Amino acid sequence: MPRNAPSAALAFATLIALAGLAQAQQKALVGGRLIDGFGGPPLADSVILVENDRIVEVGSVDTLEVPDGYATISTEGMDVLPGIWESHAHLMLVGHADYPHWQRTYGNRYADEIMPAAALQLLLAGVTSARDLGAPLDVSIDIRDSIAQGEIPGPRLFVSGPFLQHETEEWHSHYRWAVQGARDARNKVNDLADAGVDVIKLIDQDKMSLEEAQAVVDAAHERGLKVVAHSHRPDEIRRGLEIGVDNFEHTGLTTSPEYPEDVMRMLKERTATGRVAGGPLFWTPTVEGLYSYEALVDNPEQLDDPCWQRGLAPDTIADIRQSIAQPGKLGYMQLHPLRAPTLKRKISQLKEAGVVFLVGTDSGVPMNFHCDSTWREMDGLVDIFGLEPMEVIRAATYWPAVMMGVDDEVGTVSPGMAADIIAVKGDVLEHINLLQNVDLVMKAGTVYKQNAQPIEERL
Repeated sequence: MPRNAPSAALAFATLIALAGLAQAQQKALVGGRLIDGFGGPPLADSVILVENDRIVEVGSVDTLEVPDGYATISTEGMDVLPGIWESHAHLMLVGHADYPHWQRTYGNRYADEIMPAAALQLLLAGVTSARDLGAPLDVSIDIRDSIAQGEIPGPRLFVSGPFLQHETEEWHSHYRWAVQGARDARNKVNDLADAGVDVIKLIDQDKMSLEEAQAVVDAAHERGLKVVAHSHRPDEIRRGLEIGVDNFEHTGLTTSPEYPEDVMRMLKERTATGRVAGGPLFWTPTVEGLYSYEALVDNPEQLDDPCWQRGLAPDTIADIRQSIAQPGKLGYMQLHPLRAPTLKRKISQLKEAGVVFLVGTDSGVPMNFHCDSTWREMDGLVDIFGLEPMEVIRAATYWPAVMMGVDDEVGTVSPGMAADIIAVKGDVLEHINLLQNVDLVMKAGTVYKQNAQPIEERL
């Protein structure tokens, strides 16, 4: 018998056991400290009962006995959390640095290779829900629905389809739609709504006429859709507040040291209205790629992490590699070293203004990979920008579900909710970067990752 036969047999038996747990209809997660998403004190020695795709009961080992017939999954020594949201992803992008080349060369691979690979990478990173903010309409809907029907693995997707903006260029017109007049704005929003999108993405609203931009928001709200909008320029924020945007994306203003006083006054006036204005004002800073750039140039080793290659064809991987071979020379990034020092002040201003933060990263843009950008964003918000760990966890669990109107389905670990649950060894309230290596990923009651290993039979 070969010398390695016993270990190989043990590994095979372990895989079979894990696959069995993944498919069991009734499961009990037992022993870990539960951070349930509501922001209260964690629950030690928790017990979470899952039946099919639902959480049926939550308690502790002292108060809740595991019934007969439940497969027990130990979470001893772990923190247990709701599945994480990535609130600003681009599944049609996977880190390549040349956008025109990418669209021209890989547009016909979005459906069969690129977007399924991105979805799988997000899921294995502990992201069980994601907003895909900008991609061709048909493929966005198809990928979302294929995941929902269990045909491919991935997070619950909430898609915008194409951006709506003032003008477009030919090479990106398949995922960006130009608006030409208020009637056209309404028609395009209704086209998107009729196709089944979950949210409307608006950019360059300051370059539209007021009537055009207002028509986008009004038509979206009439169809029950929220509007997310860029915030790169002061006038984008001013116009966005004027027309009633629900969620601003990015922490822009390029190298300006802070937000102008009148913008801050407008933000505070908006956050003071709360539910009267339709709910909190949400903001997705997407700062990870900015603050980490110089460190990445000094130490590009993370670009060799095989996690971002999973699901991609060899020629795709080779093309991405060559495009980012010299990260310090990429034109896309040249302002990053000047922008990064301004971020602390801007994050502080936004927090002072009372916005509700959401965790999102722009994942898929150059050198920003779906497999690791979300935990890096959370880590930076805590360790660099000084937000409380519990606040950041809620920005990645509870608040995105509220923003998207699905907080009765996901975002917390509580009875009746979908069983989207992750677990990680250690104390994430002390060391939030432990989320870089999630040990357990469960979505809708199915285990996709356990003992930090993907369950290949489910992928």
